[in-house]
Amino acid sequence: MITNQAFLFLIFIVNGLIIGFLFDFFRILRKSFKTRDFITYIQDITFWILTGFIVLYSIFVFNNGEIRFFIFLGIALGIILYMTIFSDSIIKVSVFVIQFIKNFIAKILHIIRIPISFIIKFLKKIFNKPVSFITLNIKNIKIRPKQAKVTK
Repeated sequence: MITNQAFLFLIFIVNGLIIGFLFDFFRILRKSFKTRDFITYIQDITFWILTGFIVLYSIFVFNNGEIRFFIFLGIALGIILYMTIFSDSIIKVSVFVIQFIKNFIAKILHIIRIPISFIIKFLKKIFNKPVSFITLNIKNIKIRPKQAKVTK
């Protein structure tokens, strides 16, 4: 009985670690990408839904739906352990990696943009004169109204 409860306590400590990581996941997203308040609200709601699902799923699967005090104690301990041991380093590394990837993609897009802008300028030079010639001539065409035939 006691070994079963100790095992359950460890399971819920792991749940707390997972919840702490999930919390940091959303913190990393907020530090890496500028988001509007509406998106932040959606992220908060998503966090709480996922957290509730994780806790309820674990309670039903591992403890047959029985809610005990040590479950919440284990979750709290897991969150505290995660925040004190892992959180700072995971956030720093993740934000660094995401910023590196964002900068890398921006450089690639800048490199790709140079030939594309050259091609666009070239095509404008080729098509500008014929298109302007056609549009000017269309504007200069005067549409004469049909004259009514005069019968005697």
